[in-house]
Amino acid sequence: MTVEKKEVQKQPASTPVETERTKLRRVFVPKVDIYETKEALVLLADMPGVDEKSVDVTLEKDILTLRGVVAPREYKGYSAGFAEYREGDYERAFSVSEEVARDRIGASVKNGVLKVVLPKAEPAKAKKIAITAG
Repeated sequence: MTVEKKEVQKQPASTPVETERTKLRRVFVPKVDIYETKEALVLLADMPGVDEKSVDVTLEKDILTLRGVVAPREYKGYSAGFAEYREGDYERAFSVSEEVARDRIGASVKNGVLKVVLPKAEPAKAKKIAITAG
């Protein structure tokens, strides 16, 4: 049995979907890893600070959009003198092919990592058409 290996080319990060912003807030493009299994494509997106209540995954037409909102940190009793971690929201979009079973897409988030599972669609099977006389 031979195993087919595919050469994967690193794609440059894209900018978020063109939208008008109503808030003056930083928006980051989350780093994403995508891997393929026999049954699905799996997308892992780093979105520190998001949880299941603050992340949104939508599929409209052929565009899968990931959005995450991070609440600003509140420092009670003191003010930050120095901070290297920059807060902001996350947004990234992907084109989805017809090979994805759109009705079975699932997503979960744990420790700031969003996991989106894109199940592969069944290939169209040939269908025998019955022919009747007359």
